Amino acid sequence: MPIDRRTLLGAAASLPLAGVAQAQSAPPPLAWPPAEHFPLWPGNPPGAPSPLPTPRNERAGYQGAELWLRGIDRPYVAVYRPKKPDGRAVLSIPGGGYGFVSASNEGIDVAAMLNPLGITVFVLAYRLPGEGWAKRADVPLQDAQRAMRLIRANAGKYAIDPARLGLLGFSAGGHLGAMMAVGHADRVYAPLDAADQQSARPAFAGLVYPVVSFATAGLNSRSSSMLLGDDKDPALLARYTPVDRVTAETPPVWLLHAMDDATVPVAQSLAMIDACRRANVPVEAHLLEKGGHGFGAMHLPADSPGRSWPDVFARWTRRA
Repeated sequence: MPIDRRTLLGAAASLPLAGVAQAQSAPPPLAWPPAEHFPLWPGNPPGAPSPLPTPRNERAGYQGAELWLRGIDRPYVAVYRPKKPDGRAVLSIPGGGYGFVSASNEGIDVAAMLNPLGITVFVLAYRLPGEGWAKRADVPLQDAQRAMRLIRANAGKYAIDPARLGLLGFSAGGHLGAMMAVGHADRVYAPLDAADQQSARPAFAGLVYPVVSFATAGLNSRSSSMLLGDDKDPALLARYTPVDRVTAETPPVWLLHAMDDATVPVAQSLAMIDACRRANVPVEAHLLEKGGHGFGAMHLPADSPGRSWPDVFARWTRRA
């Protein structure tokens, strides 16, 4: 049966965390963050509120076993190294409608699928715009840009090729990934150190059930209100509509979307295909008949033709 994040959100909202645990056997513990991780900012991040948000990790979502992050006060990147790195690397950007970060389903699981293929995976635990930060719309992009620059600045340490560092974004994380593809040079924070001299442009952008236009995202998408809040400034909305900002300088794009997605319509990916083709940007897309929303790296049924998508994506990165 297709997995729909809207259903998961509703189920999670109807039960307190303790109730979820009582309703089923306790899920196995998750090591989070992993031993190897690094902070994005020295001291408080840009636009920090006082007091800072209080970090909260929740078990919810698919079978109550996913790890959702909220209250991220000091954003960071979790590092997952393959046994045999081949130089490729991916910044995994989990979704969550900009209301939480789906760290396991669209982060830990991504690393579990891509590490055996030689790809080093960096999972971004980014700040949530509605938790008191100044210039809320810029907050996730600040973290994503800073992450790409820090990873590139330390490429030797991680045994990666900085020219082969791309990203893989899911849902709202797909919106953030698309923004990195078109807005990697947007000045959203003041440079801090030598790392900020690095380019934040991804070598490629993998976008999985992404939001690329708030105007057509659908009634069930919360990303717009969570990112922008009450600010309906047309210029801000235009800046955060990545599908309208695709140019010949946009990196190659890879898309995955289920056509029965009831949360983010497949029309979002179709629009991105069209925009890339008009700008002569290399684009590849895989559309599934069924799959719903929020299936992540591992939660498609065993007989789904899309079950092997991480392998397909990894093959594509070799020539992107």
